Amino acid sequence: MSISLRPFLNIGRKIGATLLAQDCLLCQAASGEQLLCQACARELPWAASACPRCALAGADNVECGACLSATPHYDASRAAFVYAYPVDALIQSFKYGGQLALAGLFARQMHLGIGRAVGVDLILPLPLHPLRLAERGFNQAAEIAKTLSQLTGIAMDAQRARRVRNTAAQADLPWRERAANMRGAFACDGELAGLRVAVVDDVMTTGATLDEFARTLKRSGAARVENWVVARTPRGA
Repeated sequence: MSISLRPFLNIGRKIGATLLAQDCLLCQAASGEQLLCQACARELPWAASACPRCALAGADNVECGACLSATPHYDASRAAFVYAYPVDALIQSFKYGGQLALAGLFARQMHLGIGRAVGVDLILPLPLHPLRLAERGFNQAAEIAKTLSQLTGIAMDAQRARRVRNTAAQADLPWRERAANMRGAFACDGELAGLRVAVVDDVMTTGATLDEFARTLKRSGAARVENWVVARTPRGA
């Protein structure tokens, strides 16, 4: 006599869901196995039409005037969200509150927009300086990149490039000073000849940091560099 295991499996799933049940990180309502409840997930500020090179919103999917007048070293940028509430609060909890589980949530939402990521050979997380890494305990970009690598099947290398200058925090500087602040901040130890690289980071503001990193990667032979970020700050923010 054969016995169906389906009822037992269903019971196991129900018990697991009960044991893993948690509250939404934003509103504390019951969210089951998810970090966010459905209501809060619907409120996330998804990115819409944007400049394909710098991901600045409102450019109707054509290159914005800033990119046309001063072309960045990177070739494209993709952002899952606009940097606004509640995504900004989630990113702050991730970076400074140790909510590392958010890396998986961010990566999955980014992957929805990236799709199959055709035309990318290698994923590189934006490096942190060793002093900043020791202070924080983890590189937020690397945590997101790990899951993106698994989702896309594209290799991730967190050792290929380094941050060699512990620069002043970009957020503390006027926009016009941020590019100069980042000059010479990175080094690339590996050959990238002909590779198409995706750089992962959490937030893209002026793009100065990502631009300098792209410049470094192209000097090491990268054929194309695009940015994959969780969120892009809105114009004038």
